[in-house]
Amino acid sequence: MQPTNDCLGCRLANKSETIYMVYEDEYVTCFLDYDPFNEGHTLILPKQHVLDVDDLDEDTANAIMKASILISKALKRLYQPDGITITQNGGVFNELTHYHMHVVPRYEGQWFGEFYREEDIGEVNVRELERVRGRMVEVIEEII
Repeated sequence: MQPTNDCLGCRLANKSETIYMVYEDEYVTCFLDYDPFNEGHTLILPKQHVLDVDDLDEDTANAIMKASILISKALKRLYQPDGITITQNGGVFNELTHYHMHVVPRYEGQWFGEFYREEDIGEVNVRELERVRGRMVEVIEEII
């Protein structure tokens, strides 16, 4: 499906909205989450409008998986987490109404249920996002 202007996910993936991009290819855009669970929390969105995982075409699905591997490697180099959590919410749980995958560095003792908390994020720290974006881009370029 073609990107649409009325879809926030399409606008983010196609850089019509402000994002802190760390990687992109012809199928996906990867950028920092505005309300990160941990520093480095990255979203992967297809550039074409897709709602659920079962709507993905093979090329886009492969690009998402390759990007998740690349982002995971970068997060491990930068943050030495105890693990990486990769998650995707479909159906009524997809608050963006556009397919997106979260790649999140995690540490022992963190309860992942906190990831789904419902609280106002307040003001986004743009300087912090730009600092993290710069570090992520450097490491990704080393990996590629």
